[in-house]
Formats: sequence, structure tokens, C-alpha cells
Amino acid sequence: MSTEPKYRKIIHVDMDAFYASVEQLDNPDLKGKPIAVGGGSERGVVSAASYEARKFGVRSAMSGVTAKKLCPHLIFVKPRFGRYKEISNKIRTIFYDYTDLVEPLSLDEAYLDVTENKKGNPSATLIAQEIRQRIFDELNLHASAGISVNKFVAKIASDINKPNGQKTIPPEEVIPFLEELPIEKFYGIGKVTAAKMYNLGIFKGKDLKEKSEEFLTQHFKSSGSHYYHIVRGIHNSKVKPNRLRKSVAAEHTFFQNLTSEIFMLEKLEKISEELEQRLIHSKVSGKTITLKIKYSDFKLQTRSKTLPYFVKEKAILFETVKELLFQEKVLNSVRLLGISVTNLNIHSKKIEKVIDVQLKFEF
Repeated sequence: MSTEPKYRKIIHVDMDAFYASVEQLDNPDLKGKPIAVGGGSERGVVSAASYEARKFGVRSAMSGVTAKKLCPHLIFVKPRFGRYKEISNKIRTIFYDYTDLVEPLSLDEAYLDVTENKKGNPSATLIAQEIRQRIFDELNLHASAGISVNKFVAKIASDINKPNGQKTIPPEEVIPFLEELPIEKFYGIGKVTAAKMYNLGIFKGKDLKEKSEEFLTQHFKSSGSHYYHIVRGIHNSKVKPNRLRKSVAAEHTFFQNLTSEIFMLEKLEKISEELEQRLIHSKVSGKTITLKIKYSDFKLQTRSKTLPYFVKEKAILFETVKELLFQEKVLNSVRLLGISVTNLNIHSKKIEKVIDVQLKFEF
């Protein structure tokens, strides 16, 4: 007879305005003030915003220029990813006191499976409360949490009582909760997909549930089947404590647009050197090298080449992207260049997931 529990107990922990909160923690003069991490230059992009800044509409991924217009007294702070990773590691140490089934999604959020936990506590709700309290007591930072039967619902739940709150959706409430949930609140459904659903008469979960799997697949291809199942509370993805890394990348955003291939090559050589160090640090090599070009009009282009052998050396990386750069004419002036390596030699290795932090040089 199977001993597999009928329902899993999944917690999604999400730090509140993590980067901005760390900056306010380390610099008390910033407490209570609207700050944006990143975005300080003409071409800067906001990496994170404090809740004081969010009240003015400042959001991550917003240009610094737009953020400043929304909040004229906004304070820009240079990102310190090393510090964020240091704090993130301390937070994960707390997680591991409760379970080894921890799946980090980024530096500031993770899934925990506490169905069976080290504390022997049957209440995932109480565990989440205890974890959040410990994060505050030990690190003086706030976290929010969502608790439910699967990762999908837990992820949605963690947003409901932010900041510094939590929400539990027990098994018997999952379906009613999803039926009343606005479609744009479903994790993974962005503005474009939501607009398409509105046109099909789908505004809430209950509208989505009325559609057949065939109908959804017809309109949303492979994602249709996913939507069909999640609105019924079916999401069997387990918390994966070890995940294979799929790519290693480095990219730079420039103060001024690049118009000459000579200048582009100069930047690509530096990016190749940085990427080599990341590959060495990650103890991986790869066969497929991709050049990423973002133009001044924000059009994105990628060019790839797969080699017959695994590489991580700067010289080979640079020679390959040089070939890719001259593969065809550059369409416009360039604001960003990046290089990524995929098709990694990790098929026989079990490697803990490494969170990629794309360093954007905005200052």
C-alpha cells in the first residue's frame, strides 16, 4: 500500500522588496524613503524598488528615466549582488533547518516541501510563520509566504497578503479560490495572454474551467493543457532541491549606443573574459554559443553556433562570437551585448542550481 500523502504541504517564501530592503538595512538613512536599486544612469533599468517607491508606481524592469518622472525624489542605489547573495545564503540556511526539499527560484524566493519536515510539525502554516519570524529576528528583513497543496497555488498565495504576511489555501479551498481568481492573477499568465483570454470571454478561473482542453489547446497550443489542469488544482511538479543548470551567460548594457563593430568587438572580448570566469566557477563547459544583440530601438536578435566540442576558454568564446557578429550586417546602433553558453556538459553531473545574476552596468 502506498504511503504517499494525499496532499503535499508546499510553502512559497518570497522576500519583500529584497534588494531594496537590504540596502535600507545596511544604510539606515534610506529607511522609509523611496529607493530604486539600479536605474541610476540614462540607460539604467530598475532592478528593485522599495515599497515607498512602489506607491508612486515605480516597478522593477522600468527604465530609470520613467521611474524618476513618477517619483522625482526617488533615490537610486547601485546594486550589490554579492551582498544580496550573502543574505540569501543565510535565509536558505534557515530553510534547511526545516526541510532539505528546498527549491530556490532566485536570490529572494524559494519553494519548500514540508509535508515531512525536520521539526515534526504537521502544520505548514505554523512552519511558515516560524520561518518568517526567524528571518526577521536573525536578519531584520521581512518575508511573505503562501501555503498550499502545490507549487502553483502556493506561489499565487504568497502575493495575497504582501508585504510581511502569509496566506494558506487548504485543500478544500483550492478549487473555489481558483474559480474566483481573476485570470491575470494566475501565475504565468501575462498581459498578452490575459488580453487574449478576455477576448475569449475568460475573466476568472471559473470561466477558464468551463473551456475544454481541446478548446484551450486550439487557442493556446501546448500551454492550453497546462491551463486546463491548473485551474482544476492539478499541478504535480515536485519541489526540486537539485536542478541541472541549462545555461551560463554574461551581458553588458552600455552608457552610449555602439555604432561600430570595432567597439562591439572590444566589449565582446571583455564579456568573453567574464563568461570564462563564470564557466570556471560553475565547473561546466558548453557546445552552443549564442550572441545576444539588443538594438537602440529595443529590437532583440540572437545568433548561435554549436561547436563539436565543449568549451569554456575565453579565446574560443571570443572567436566564435566574432564570427557570429560578422555573420550578417548589424541592423542599428547597439545598446546591449551578451554571450550565453548552452548545451552544457552536465548530463552526468548533479549540480545544485546556481542563481544567474545578470550584471547590467548601468552606472
